[in-house]
Amino acid sequence: MDIRCERVYDWTPEDGTFPVLVDRLWPRGVKKERLAGVQWDKDIAPSPDLRKDFHSGALGFEEFSGRYTDELEGSDAGQELLARAQEAGASVVVLLYASKDKKENHARVLADYLRGL
Repeated sequence: MDIRCERVYDWTPEDGTFPVLVDRLWPRGVKKERLAGVQWDKDIAPSPDLRKDFHSGALGFEEFSGRYTDELEGSDAGQELLARAQEAGASVVVLLYASKDKKENHARVLADYLRGL
């Protein structure tokens, strides 16, 4: 299964994909109607404390990545997400995120983790 990351603000729906919003908070300025049919998986997002530490600059990306991966390994959320995508018959999972940084964000860490499952 292919796993892609896309900014929610740039995303365009495609047939055969399984889009899932992987942010704990709803993205600013995005109407719920725009994401109709998109699953919102708050449980797979980083914990509130980890998210706040990263966005405040208290953690660098490397340390954030390690801690977030630890959270993912202690949860069944990754396996459950992939199982839902398989049940839907999707060949591509699209992880939607709101972060401005397209290179250092939690969706990239999550994508790497899911590819390893």
